[in-house]
Amino acid sequence: MTEFPITLAVITHNEADNIARCLDSVPFAAEKLVVDSGSTDDTVAIAQAHGARVVHQDWLGFGPQRNAAQAMCAHEWILFLDADEYLSPALAQELQEKLPALMASDIPAVVLRRSTVFMGAPMRWYLPSMGEKMARLYHRGRARWSDARVHESLKYDGDAPVLNGRFNHTNNPTLVHKQLKVLRYSELKCRDWLDKGKPVRMWQAPFVFWLAFIKDYVFRLGMLDGWRGFIVAQTAATYAMYKRMRYFEMRHNPESVALAEAALHRHGIDR
Repeated sequence: MTEFPITLAVITHNEADNIARCLDSVPFAAEKLVVDSGSTDDTVAIAQAHGARVVHQDWLGFGPQRNAAQAMCAHEWILFLDADEYLSPALAQELQEKLPALMASDIPAVVLRRSTVFMGAPMRWYLPSMGEKMARLYHRGRARWSDARVHESLKYDGDAPVLNGRFNHTNNPTLVHKQLKVLRYSELKCRDWLDKGKPVRMWQAPFVFWLAFIKDYVFRLGMLDGWRGFIVAQTAATYAMYKRMRYFEMRHNPESVALAEAALHRHGIDR
């Protein structure tokens, strides 16, 4: 197996069930870096056993945490995966074939396609799960992550080529995991809105719910995936509405920010 001077970077917190598969899916990376924010399970030991250098970093929010990890990488080219993501054999092969030319060019980033497993099986029609385009391979001198606490994105100038192979995402192994993520992501997004002084527009909430549901169920073809498609659309719409209700509460009762933060911390879902 030919190694390339790139770093596979992964940020983790209690990902013992996923981290080995993620790391092993990129055998050609000269460095594997795991930036952990205080796991209490076997994440760190498993990552080290699978060839990763593990560094502790207190949780900063998704965007800042990725940028902190970027600064720790030994190589200029970085492949960023989440712990519950992994390269398909087809994409791993495509990268090995194309990396020399990509890394010799002046492009800022490479866009990869992500496929999602939901409720134990791949989605067959729902468009965001059938090859969502995401910039994950990049040169750190030409790109950086946004500073958003959640829903961060890679920022760069210029065009980025798109590869054909897919990487896989084992999205929310149960609906319990999904609802916990809704709580966590909503809190982070609302804190960003609070910092920016976004106006409260609570009247939008019911419209946002139905528009989000129709977008995912009809226009993104969730309806063709049966009841799983219905559930995806419903949870997306609930998330869109809940964020607005929670932000209204933050503005109406500022004490709720600290109270919610303490509650999420007690249950281990604050990072």
